[in-house]
Amino acid sequence: MSAVENALLAAIHARLASDATLTGLIGADAIFDRLLSRPRLPAIVFGLCETKDYSTVDATAYEHLLTIEVWSEAYGRKALQAIEARVRALLDDAPLTLSDAHLVSILYRSTRVKRVERTGYFLAEMQFRAVTEPA
Repeated sequence: MSAVENALLAAIHARLASDATLTGLIGADAIFDRLLSRPRLPAIVFGLCETKDYSTVDATAYEHLLTIEVWSEAYGRKALQAIEARVRALLDDAPLTLSDAHLVSILYRSTRVKRVERTGYFLAEMQFRAVTEPA
């Protein structure tokens, strides 16, 4: 994982963790890099992040396609959708500050919601696209 990708994920984590409304929906300390084997749900997990060189002749830039997973064991989708809506509101076109890089943009792309048959948990896979430049 690149330093720019790490800086982007750290800025996203800081933005989500500092929001009182989101904390009220998921609880404190419920944002992770991976889903734990016995998770306390609901939780937000950083999923796949694919980084591509997005440079032009005149400037260096990177495109980051990232997945943020929202996990819930709630009966029905209502709680999951409330969390997903808050994450989207916090991150779509957000003015995040990154260490060692500049965020050009971060935009929401889509959400896929499903029930994971093995566990019965609900999972919302949120897709975002971010573009960064070196500081």
